[in-house]
Parts: sequence; C-alpha cells; structure tokens
Amino acid sequence: MTGNIKESLEIYVRAALGRKAVGLVALDMRALTSIADVFIICSGRSNRQVSAIAEFIIAELKKQGVKPLNTEGLKGGHWVLIDYGHVIIHVFYEPVRHFYDLEGLWVDAKRIETKSMKQANKDMKDQEESDDE
Repeated sequence: MTGNIKESLEIYVRAALGRKAVGLVALDMRALTSIADVFIICSGRSNRQVSAIAEFIIAELKKQGVKPLNTEGLKGGHWVLIDYGHVIIHVFYEPVRHFYDLEGLWVDAKRIETKSMKQANKDMKDQEESDDE
C-alpha cells in the first residue's frame, strides 16, 4: 500500500460499516506475512447479515473501481473472505470468529484505527450510554 495506510483503508472500512459490521479490526500484516498488507476483520450477528455485509462491501468498492481478486464463503455466511490483494477482508458470523480467533493468531500485528473506525466506536459507545438511561 502506498501513502498513508489509514487513508488507504478508509474505502474498505466505510464499506464494511455501511451494513453495520461489528467489532471491526484492521491488522497491519506487512511485517508478518507476504499474503497481504492488511487484514480487516469484522462480524455480523447472523449468517444473513454476514452475507449482506460482504455483498455490500463488494458492490460499494466495485462502484469505486476496486474489484476483488477472489471471494470465498459468500453463500454460507459463516466466514466470507474477500481478497483485494493488499487488503483481505474477513467477515465472520460472531461465533465462528471467536472459534478461529484470527486476532489471537496474529497477535503480533499492529492494530490500525481509521477515522471511520474511531467515529463508529464513538457512535456505538454513545448509543450504549443512551440505552442505559
């Protein structure tokens, strides 16, 4: 990835957040593997939502001229992998995400937080606080 990695990731992060993906994490993989520069990991709360998130990501990025090299698992909705070359997006059904624990497997990877991720985390925290009132 060229330039500022956080800015480069914004289109991917915004696409994932566009269908209410939860637990979004971006891992800087550059020092750990040649597979990709970044893994983006997020979850849906049902198989249907996982598929909807993945389909939305693909459609939104395609509008911007970014097409995946490969996609796996779209029909099953348990773990969808969308390979954009330098960025690989993993969309999990929450229990499947915990089982495979990619964040634990790649614990040495640095976390990346983009502007959209910060805003989404703030919005979620604000919503939880208003729900408690």
